[in-house]
Amino acid sequence: MTHPAPDETPRDLVGIGIGPANLSLAALAQPLGRLDTAFYERRPGFDWHPGLLIDGTTLQVPFPADLVTLVDPTSPWTFLNHLRARDRLFPFYFAERWHIHRAEYDAYCRWVSENLPGLHFRHQVDTIRWNPHRALFEVDHTRLDAHGHPHSRHRTPTRHIAIGIGTEPHVPAPLRPLADDPDTPVLHSADYLHHRDTLLDAHHVTVIGTGQSGAEIFLDLLRHRPAGRENLHWTGRTPAFAPMEYSKLGLEHFTPDYTRYFHQLDEPVRDHLVAGQWQLHKGIDTDTITAIHDELYRRTLDGGWPDTRLTPAVEVRTAHRPPGGPIHLGLEHTQQHTRTTVRTDAVVLATGYRRRPLDDLLTGLAPHLARDAAGRPQIDDHYRLRLDPAITGDVYVQNAELHTHGVGAPDLGLVAWRSATILNALTGKEVYRLPTRTAFTTFGLR
Repeated sequence: MTHPAPDETPRDLVGIGIGPANLSLAALAQPLGRLDTAFYERRPGFDWHPGLLIDGTTLQVPFPADLVTLVDPTSPWTFLNHLRARDRLFPFYFAERWHIHRAEYDAYCRWVSENLPGLHFRHQVDTIRWNPHRALFEVDHTRLDAHGHPHSRHRTPTRHIAIGIGTEPHVPAPLRPLADDPDTPVLHSADYLHHRDTLLDAHHVTVIGTGQSGAEIFLDLLRHRPAGRENLHWTGRTPAFAPMEYSKLGLEHFTPDYTRYFHQLDEPVRDHLVAGQWQLHKGIDTDTITAIHDELYRRTLDGGWPDTRLTPAVEVRTAHRPPGGPIHLGLEHTQQHTRTTVRTDAVVLATGYRRRPLDDLLTGLAPHLARDAAGRPQIDDHYRLRLDPAITGDVYVQNAELHTHGVGAPDLGLVAWRSATILNALTGKEVYRLPTRTAFTTFGLR
């Protein structure tokens, strides 16, 4: 494997990670002819939560929340143009769908990634550093072969960086030893479809997590298990199987207006708000709740009850598996403060995702990085890390700013707007016109 050698010509922007966020940034940067960009991703190609592309599941945002439309509906990279390229516009028109299938969104993003220039898959970014002599960032990355093994090492100089490495599955501490054991059927929802047959064969299955993923998995398992012998337990920490806030004014928390308001608040206020706004982005859509209740009700028509338990407000305290036996889950009710042990043959952890840690990637910039009271990176209103003034380039972050920008940070509806904000800041001009007002609600007193 060769040692990294710098490319001769610095890039204007290097993107790290190719998920929806950086894919949007690349798509909106592409028509800006003089902007030289490169985006690197260690995976062999684009995929979006492949383990959760359950038949019939849909996005929780309308289809205009694609990579570009809410900023530039004339872009060649819109979802509608994807349909046109696949000769699917008329079927989509007659289907009258506002919320598209999740698998359809994945196919759309993959189409963009396969046709957009400047994307480099099988490239693992190792480190980034600031070179004060050249006044440039240097991005060290390893090209991987078809088997995922290192092939060659490279170094790309760049004036700016956009980090969009996304999130990773979160496994609660009591369950990590079991989840790490390949012989124990404890898996995160991110891998659900890869192990679905095993779960359907298990005598008893427990789904932990009362958000949208937990609801979809519980419903899918319920539909494929015999009436009266479902042997399903669905539980989680939230006080109820609560619907997602989907009122018109409630949705204005996902507008640029609210993002700007949230960013100006004091850090303790922001942290308090994020903790209390779980129902804005961690609830269950009402169609899924309705489908679950309808399926449970259908199974009572012969006079019996389905063999299911749905218990909210429950936390997993302990977890172990005796040799050759079932999994033992020690549960505590957060309101009654009572405890019990549940024996189950398989566990699905619909316990969400956490931001991938940036510290390893930012080791070379650590002395120059400003942090808040909790040790998190400070991020300005243009999605730039606050760095030492001696560093003249910018590092932008995407979907790592929940603590500074609020619940809209991971929302697909703000992906295009955030990308346009970054490009306007990077170029120093309004290459994309952004509205000054996006909500009827006035957040705060002015």
